[in-house]
Amino acid sequence: MDHEIIVVGGGHAGIEAALACARLGFRTLMITQHLDAIGRLSCNPAVGGLSKGNIVREVDALGGEMGLLIDASMIQFRILNRRRGPAVQAPRAQADKYLYARLAKEHLEVQKDLDLFQDTVTGLVYDGPGTPVRGVVTERGRRFEAKAVVLTTGTFMEGKIFIGPYAASGGRLGEPAAVGLGSYLRSAGFSVSRLKTGTPARVARSSIDFSKVEEQPGDEEMLPFSFRNASVSRPSESCYITYTNRRTHELIQKNMKFSPLYSGKIVGVGPRYCPSIEDKVVRFPDRERHQIFIEPEGYMSEEMYLNGISSSLPETVQEEFLRTLPGLENVRVMRPGYAVEYDFLDPRQLFPSLEAKAAPGLFIAGQTNGTSGYEEAACQGLMAGINAARKLQGREPIVLSRADAYTGVLIDDLVTLGTEEPYRMFTSRAEYRLSLRHDNVDLRMADAAVEIGLHGPDALERLEEKRHGIDEIKELLRKRRLDESMLTAPDSPLAQHIGKSLFALMKTPEGDPGLLHSMELKEAGRGYYPREWLSVAALDIKYEGYIQRQERQVARFRKMENIRIPDSFDYAAVEGISTESRQKLLQIRPLSVGQASRISGVRNSDIAVLLVYLGRRKEP
Repeated sequence: MDHEIIVVGGGHAGIEAALACARLGFRTLMITQHLDAIGRLSCNPAVGGLSKGNIVREVDALGGEMGLLIDASMIQFRILNRRRGPAVQAPRAQADKYLYARLAKEHLEVQKDLDLFQDTVTGLVYDGPGTPVRGVVTERGRRFEAKAVVLTTGTFMEGKIFIGPYAASGGRLGEPAAVGLGSYLRSAGFSVSRLKTGTPARVARSSIDFSKVEEQPGDEEMLPFSFRNASVSRPSESCYITYTNRRTHELIQKNMKFSPLYSGKIVGVGPRYCPSIEDKVVRFPDRERHQIFIEPEGYMSEEMYLNGISSSLPETVQEEFLRTLPGLENVRVMRPGYAVEYDFLDPRQLFPSLEAKAAPGLFIAGQTNGTSGYEEAACQGLMAGINAARKLQGREPIVLSRADAYTGVLIDDLVTLGTEEPYRMFTSRAEYRLSLRHDNVDLRMADAAVEIGLHGPDALERLEEKRHGIDEIKELLRKRRLDESMLTAPDSPLAQHIGKSLFALMKTPEGDPGLLHSMELKEAGRGYYPREWLSVAALDIKYEGYIQRQERQVARFRKMENIRIPDSFDYAAVEGISTESRQKLLQIRPLSVGQASRISGVRNSDIAVLLVYLGRRKEP
C-alpha cells in the first residue's frame, strides 16, 4: 500500500483526521484494531452539551463530519440553558449509538483516497528525538511508511478494565487494549502517564417501572448541528430522571473496600467533573441524593444508559445498589459499569498545531492528549488532520486562537498548561464566550474555513448569503418601528415601547428572538427570513454593547498573540528572567508572548523582560 498519511485509531478523533487528510487530497490509511468498532459512542449515547455543542458546530463549520453524523442519528434534541444567557446555551442530542457508528464507518468507506485496515499499531518508524516519523509498525509485524502519522488511540493504549476484583487488559469492555504502543513511546523518550475514566451499567428498558421516574422529553423542534442541513426529521425518544437515596449511599459505603478506586489498584487520575458514584458518596457525604438520567441507547435498543452513576464496584454490588433507585427496583443489568485506566501523552510535548516537538510529522489528538469526551476528541482530530495535510503541502499550520473558537481554547490549554486529569471543556474556560455562541459559529469561522478548503463553493455561497441576510435584517429593524398592530394584546408589555425602532426594542428585556419569529420579516423579493438568521440578528443586537467591550479585550489579546517568539529563541541569553520561568519557557517553547503569558509559573515581570528583549531584537 502506498500512503502519504497514516491515522491510528477509528474513534471520533481518528474519523475527523482521516476524512480531512483524504479530502485535502492525500492518500490516507486508517489503521484500527476493529473495523466494526469505528465511531462507537463508548460512554454516554449523546453528542453536544454545554460548550461541547459549540465544538460540534465548529467542527462542522470547518468541514468536519460529527455534525452530519449526529443529525442523521439523533433520537432526541434539546437546547440546554434556554432560560440563561446565549453565551451558555448549547445544543445536545441523544444518539442512536448503533446508527451513529454504522454511518461513521460508511462515510469512511466511501471516501476517496482513504483506505481502512484492521491491525494494532505497536510502534513508530522513528529514529529518536528530533528525527521525523516515517510510518508505523503493527502487532502482526507489518510496516507501513508515510510522511505523516496522526495518533488517536483513545482509551486503548495499554488500557486496563476494572470491575471490583476483576481486572483485565482492555480499552472497552470486551475489546482488547493496544498493548505495546505505550511502552514503545516511553522507550522513545515521550512523557507518558496514566489516566482513568469510567462508565455506568446499561440496563434493560423492559425492567424499568416508568411510573416511578420523571419523564424528560426533548424539544418539539429538532434543530440541525450541521450548517449544511436546513432541518432534521428524526423520531424523538424521551429520557427519564431518578435519584439515589440514603440506602443507595449506605450500600456503596459498605462495599467501598471492593472498589479498585479506593483499594489502590487504579493509579490513574479520574475526571473531576464526571466522578463515579463511589467518588460522589465520598466527596459529598452530606448530599441526600444524586440525580440519575436514564437515556435510551438506540431507537430500537433494549439497553438504557444510566448517566451519573458510573461505577467499578463488583457486579453484584452494582445490581444491589441500582435496585434501591425508584423505578429500578426490579432492574436487569445487561452490561456492568466499569473503570478503564490507560496511557496518555503529556500534551505540552506538542506545538499548537498538535505536531510533536520531538518528532516532526507525528500529530497527536483526542484522549491520547488527556482529554475526555467525543467532541473534544473530534475537534482535535480535525485540526491534527488538517495540519498533517498542510505540512505535506509545505504550508503554515492552522492554529485557532482562544478568541476564535472553543477548539482554540481547548488546544491552547492542553499545549500550554498540560493536564493531570481528563480535560473536559466548559464555557467558563473561554474568556470570550459571548462571542463564541453556538448560533454564529459558521460566521465567525468563515475565514478559517475558506483557508482550510474542506467546504465546496456551494457551502461558502450559502454562508455569504446568510451573512448578507443578517445584515439586511439589522438594517430592516433600524427602519421599522413598533406599532399597535404588532401587539398580541392591548395589555402587552410591548405597549410601553410603541414608536421605538425594532432595533432598539431588541435591546430591551421584552425584545427577544421569539418576538422576531412572530413578525412578518421578508427578504426583498423573496420569502421570510429563516428563523436561525433572525435569532442571530436579535442576539447580536441585544448584546451589542457587551460584544463591543469584548472585541476591545480581544484586540488587546491579539496584540500579545501577534508578538512572535522565534523557534530558536535563546532564553538563556535573556537576563532578568527567573529560573522557574526560564525552565517553563524552555519546556513549552511558546510561539508568542501571549502563549508565554499563560504558562503556569511564568511571572508577569518575566513577560515584561521578554517584551523588552524582543523589542530590542527588532531595532536596527
